[in-house]
Amino acid sequence: MTGAARGIGAATARRFAEEGASVAVLDLDEAEAAKTAATLPVDGDEKAIGIGVDVADAAAVEAAVTRVVEELGKVDVLVNNAGITRDNLLFKMTEDDWDSVINVHLRGAFLMTRAVQKHMVEAKFGKILNLSSVSALGNRGQANYSAAKMGIQGFTRTLALELGPFGINANAIAPGFIVTEMTDATARRVGVEPEAYREAAAAATPVRRVGWPEDIAAAAAYLCSDEASYVTGQTLYVDGGAKV
Repeated sequence: MTGAARGIGAATARRFAEEGASVAVLDLDEAEAAKTAATLPVDGDEKAIGIGVDVADAAAVEAAVTRVVEELGKVDVLVNNAGITRDNLLFKMTEDDWDSVINVHLRGAFLMTRAVQKHMVEAKFGKILNLSSVSALGNRGQANYSAAKMGIQGFTRTLALELGPFGINANAIAPGFIVTEMTDATARRVGVEPEAYREAAAAATPVRRVGWPEDIAAAAAYLCSDEASYVTGQTLYVDGGAKV
């Protein structure tokens, strides 16, 4: 899974390891990826490895996937979680702000999926899970991020159509407010302490709490399980009812 050194990715990697899977933690920072992999609860024949990769670089992606297959033997599940934000109002947003976000989220998901699907097609089995966001529905100051995250949903639907006949399920999760380093950084950028930012988010959410990476990991575990074999092309909003 990509972007797995911290936050939602790290929590999902941990949950998968707890479920008995070997896990490849992919992140731009290989040292951090290796550090996270070393903390995962694997035992017996299961393994956890950390690999550095820029998901927007086609050659780097191919090399990373080759390494995963060589070290773990196969690839059954791909979680496209890598992401960045470059928030700004449209009239202030630079081309680099736009391109950077689109490249990591959309190009990254495309490159990783293209590299992995050939192994899944050959095996006639696979689970692809893409991370969207409630921001896909529109969010002030996030034209780039919103476009990328809605693009992920269309990408997911198309994967379901193309890869379903080969035993591959493709789904997406759209998280609401999740406590991560990224949301804490957003709070500080707008001049609010992270705790106050969380309290405001909880008050605006029907279940009256914020989400945690483990909430997304639980949904990911289901969508990548055998129990979800008849679920494909879907985007599951895990947002405490924020967009109801």
